[in-house]
Amino acid sequence: MALQKRRRGPARTGHQRSAWMRKSGENRPLVQACPNCSGPRIPHRVCMACGFYDGKAVIKVKTADAAE
Repeated sequence: MALQKRRRGPARTGHQRSAWMRKSGENRPLVQACPNCSGPRIPHRVCMACGFYDGKAVIKVKTADAAE
């Protein structure tokens, strides 16, 4: 039975995974409309436009009015 010589670290694993996602056209995450604000959002991720995920506010999003 074959055994690995060295363990691959988490940073290297993440780098390999992101390179694979960039290289492969069919495995790129699709952009869908957010059900809350209809803004673009990647599935299974928090919407960066409104901060909602699964119908709940997860993060607070800064608006142009709040900065003034």
